[in-house]
Amino acid sequence: MAENRNEQKNLDNEALAWTEIRTEHLVQDEWIDFRRSAYRFPDGSEFEPYYSYSRRDYVVIVASDTEGKYLCVRQFRQGIKRVTTEFPAGGIERKDGKEYGGMDGFLAEEALKAAKRELLEETGYESDEWTHLLTIPSNATMADNYAHLYMAKNCRKVASQSLDETEFLNVIRLSEQEIEEMVHNGCFEQVAHVTALLLAQKN
Repeated sequence: MAENRNEQKNLDNEALAWTEIRTEHLVQDEWIDFRRSAYRFPDGSEFEPYYSYSRRDYVVIVASDTEGKYLCVRQFRQGIKRVTTEFPAGGIERKDGKEYGGMDGFLAEEALKAAKRELLEETGYESDEWTHLLTIPSNATMADNYAHLYMAKNCRKVASQSLDETEFLNVIRLSEQEIEEMVHNGCFEQVAHVTALLLAQKN
């Protein structure tokens, strides 16, 4: 039965797949690869433009301290042009210096290593209790990067923040009730971070 389902899934994949027939790199630098493409649909028709982009894979950490408070950061997000509250997060570093590209070969650091580094840099906290929650496409419609979601429990303060030159953020501690209220009121505004929270609450 399972074999029949897999065969049907493969047939569906073949029948539904689009074929990329042209691609133009509108912007391709160390920060982003932004593309305009033309596709051939399963019925043979063609359409353009479709826009897509590549960015680095990144990590999100649902971190809680020894008192059970969530460690969150407040920072400005230029996409929605306001200060948000979210979990510690950051890009997985690459040896080639680019800001895009997935976990290919030995170019990128391990996701868990990146999660531990980002938690320490952004908050000054460390944990010995890590759980991988999920790895999921960041935006399957337009982007090819992935979000790696982690939970870190019983975090303890061991250092001061060590922020990048473009990072300006404050650390706050929130109770589970406070953060749930923020989610329900639309004040916790990162989709992957809300997903990570819901998964962490089940662990």
